Amino acid sequence: MNRPAIRELHTMQDLGTVARLFADVWGTAPDSAPISAEIMRALAHAGNYIAGAYEDGRLIGASVAFYSDPIGTGLHSHITGAVQSRGVGLALKLHQRQWALARGLKTITWTYDPLIRRNAYFNLVKLGARPEEYLTSFYGEMDDAINGGDESDRALTAWDLNASPEPPADRCPELPADAVHGLRNDDGRPATGTTDATTVLIDLPDDIEALRRSDPGAARAWRLAVRHTLGGLLADGAQVVGFHDRRSYVLRRTPAA
Repeated sequence: MNRPAIRELHTMQDLGTVARLFADVWGTAPDSAPISAEIMRALAHAGNYIAGAYEDGRLIGASVAFYSDPIGTGLHSHITGAVQSRGVGLALKLHQRQWALARGLKTITWTYDPLIRRNAYFNLVKLGARPEEYLTSFYGEMDDAINGGDESDRALTAWDLNASPEPPADRCPELPADAVHGLRNDDGRPATGTTDATTVLIDLPDDIEALRRSDPGAARAWRLAVRHTLGGLLADGAQVVGFHDRRSYVLRRTPAA
């Protein structure tokens, strides 16, 4: 696939197309898109980032971001969606990175559902971003096709723009022999373990979106287990240092003095 053409968007016509694309991606009614054309118009007019990815003249992805604290250093990427993968999300993120660097910004932040493995892999391994804070039910319950009525726990993630965009080997660090599983995927169910080691692994379910549809009870168990382990470790000062085997967060704790 050729790289999509990406450009900033400002007109109501273009932004209306973005709103319809987001409605398709999130499975909502056209008038209940995750963000409206009117809000995007105001954000774009105020100098924020609204961009679309096009293939053969057709919109296939878009991203919305706005300036954030600390003023003059950060950009918060609120929403990014694409009707097909095949590198569209990565192309949008790299375009957003160049846009931010051109304006002297140092960091891009965003939130994502920490239970979705493909998003964790994309953010941590392909981009090199790092979850810094666990936000419990950040948007409340979200009853769209992606979230399925689940509570909207999110990982607040920061991307250091001074780091190389090329993925180095240490984004998938080797595990020390004494690494432990704080949470293990035990035949599709979460099994809590110990978190008292320097390196702690937190497994994720194979497909949380499918699990929400097929077994809401198991999906709820995963939500609570990841909230307790990942959220608890981040609150205690542990750092996410990688994503192992496309399925496990790797956290490193600072040994007690």
